[in-house]
Amino acid sequence: MSGYEVRKAGLLAGIGDCRQNDREWKEGDCRQIDKKCRGEVTAYLSLVFILLIAFVSGIMESASIQLAKNYRRTDMNRAVECVFAEYQKELFEEYDIFALDGSYETGQYAEQNVTDRFNYYCEGRMEHEVERIQFLTDYGCSAFLEQVSAYMEHKYGLEVVKDMLDMTSVWGQQEERAEDYAEEEDSWQEHMDQLLNENESELPEENNPIAHVGQMKKSPLLTLVLPRNQAVSEKRTEGGEMLAARNRNQGYGRFSDVAAEKGSVSALLFGEYLLHHFSKFTDTERTGVLDYELEYILAGKDSDKENLESVVRKLLFLRFVPNYTYIQTDSAMKAEAETAAMALCTLLAVPAITEAAAQGILLAWSYGESIMDLRSLLKGSRVPLVKSKESWQLQLSKLLTLGTDEDLSEGRDDENGLSYSEYLRMLFFLSKKETAALRTLGIIEQNMRKVHGQTYFHADFCISRMEIQSICSLRRGIRYQFRTYYGYR
Repeated sequence: MSGYEVRKAGLLAGIGDCRQNDREWKEGDCRQIDKKCRGEVTAYLSLVFILLIAFVSGIMESASIQLAKNYRRTDMNRAVECVFAEYQKELFEEYDIFALDGSYETGQYAEQNVTDRFNYYCEGRMEHEVERIQFLTDYGCSAFLEQVSAYMEHKYGLEVVKDMLDMTSVWGQQEERAEDYAEEEDSWQEHMDQLLNENESELPEENNPIAHVGQMKKSPLLTLVLPRNQAVSEKRTEGGEMLAARNRNQGYGRFSDVAAEKGSVSALLFGEYLLHHFSKFTDTERTGVLDYELEYILAGKDSDKENLESVVRKLLFLRFVPNYTYIQTDSAMKAEAETAAMALCTLLAVPAITEAAAQGILLAWSYGESIMDLRSLLKGSRVPLVKSKESWQLQLSKLLTLGTDEDLSEGRDDENGLSYSEYLRMLFFLSKKETAALRTLGIIEQNMRKVHGQTYFHADFCISRMEIQSICSLRRGIRYQFRTYYGYR
């Protein structure tokens, strides 16, 4: 073998050794790297699996706790529904008002009475504390007024008062003008007295309608306006027993977030509620502790007689406004009054006194007409809100006999007029709603005690709405706290 061939064989052998060594090195290194990679992937997947298990377990635990919370809330909602389902049955049946008797027929209110009922329905698994509570008499009887409006709107709809909304402004104007006319009458009297003093004279008593009406005003008003042969109720209450006069149980916490808005519609609905549920002078059937319940709500006196007289006096002022307004526009009546004034002041011969006397006769005539209007209303007839020549009742010649033994007039009925009930509706709208509502609850309270046999009943113990805080234990020391609200609507 030549030298060239020997070198070539050696080189090839070297190359082969290198390839063999390189192959061996690569195979060992790959096995090591593969083993290492396999270890790292196993650790990563283990961590991901652990995290996934923890996440799922957390979700399941959270869902389990939330489910337990929902169960406790459901238990409490059921308990609240059960407690408030124990409303005062007679109060609802007689007056269509929902309320929970906080005394539970003991006549003594205790908050523990209510929380014990919650514990009973929750089987003692929670602790309860009253956060807010409102009785029918709280905050101007607002809860009572809201229930009345909701009941009337649901039963009769807004149509029952829709037609009256336009009249409310007229009623308000009449009340304002009644005060103005009262001031005008006082001003006229001062002016008349001043004129007579300056001239050292006085008006004659005979055939003097001004003096006659002045004497009438000193007489008891009911003797002038009551229908003949009709007696006035002698029923009365002890003022200290009435709800408006005594100390009342009070709740705590405002409910402005759930209270309904008030307005003219709710005021009219309240008046309609009163007319549907309580008696008045013109009714024939009366069963309450007072015969004239509506009159008490308006006046707040101790006896039927005092309440009726107070309401009649308010109606007198309301009727005087349209009467005096009309007589100022009737030229024939004004001329008749001027003629009577001239005859009355003939001997005085002072034009200023004659002019003032004519105005005084118009005032007296309007007062007399108002007396006739009240006679019509109290006997069950109707009187128009605005007078006209056709609806005017009293002649000037009859004014001098008004209220005497010769007076036989009882007032006539005008088919286009308003009844006594409708005039009471007007007074209710013009009155302060909070005061009227408190007196209404006072009448309800007395009737419930003395007529319906619920001697324990107190309107200021009647719960209308409440918010309760409940605390319960779930598990592993977890305590859950939540609030529940309920209110009658």
